[in-house]
Amino acid sequence: MRVTKFEHAALRIDENGETLLIDPGSFTSPVDDLGDLVAVVLTHEHPDHWTPEHLDRILRAAPGTPIFAPSGVARAAEGYEITVVAPGDTVQAGGFTLRFFGGRHEIIHSSIPVIENVGVLVNDEFYYPGDSYAVPEGVEVLALAAPLGAPWLKISEAIDFVLAVKPRRAFGTHDMTLSVAGKTMHRQRLQWATEQNGGEFSVLEPGDALDL
Repeated sequence: MRVTKFEHAALRIDENGETLLIDPGSFTSPVDDLGDLVAVVLTHEHPDHWTPEHLDRILRAAPGTPIFAPSGVARAAEGYEITVVAPGDTVQAGGFTLRFFGGRHEIIHSSIPVIENVGVLVNDEFYYPGDSYAVPEGVEVLALAAPLGAPWLKISEAIDFVLAVKPRRAFGTHDMTLSVAGKTMHRQRLQWATEQNGGEFSVLEPGDALDL
């Protein structure tokens, strides 16, 4: 399995000639070479995790590709065919087994409504929580994409999240709101958290990949 990081929260997973795309949003450049795409996962409805422009481009390149997302996305993405998923669901997309966790976006502020969010576990190996600290209980995570920065993120809570997941490998994502200095500092904190349980932390820039 190869996991490629794109700008902000977008991730591409390739295995056995098939591709899975997660959270291509407003901070993400167009993703190409999608002839082998078997599914798109959108963790929640905020535009930094999906846009109509991305979905239109993806569906032109790979017509009929299933899109899995919580019900909030289905309401926001009116006119698109969305397969609604919730925590506890497991679906199959080509050779990818997708298990969903969590259910709620982290609180940004009391004045902002809390929306649905799902974390996704791919093939019982790779986990991405979306905008949450939802821990996939009872799972040994081989690799984790851990959020680095966001209006809802406090670095102490992000550290505790990585300590709780105990991934064998990890890298930072959800990082376009940070300066270069901020990314470096937060990566160092999550590297420390990963290493506390014997894991290895990688620094990935957009276009970089991690082979599992």
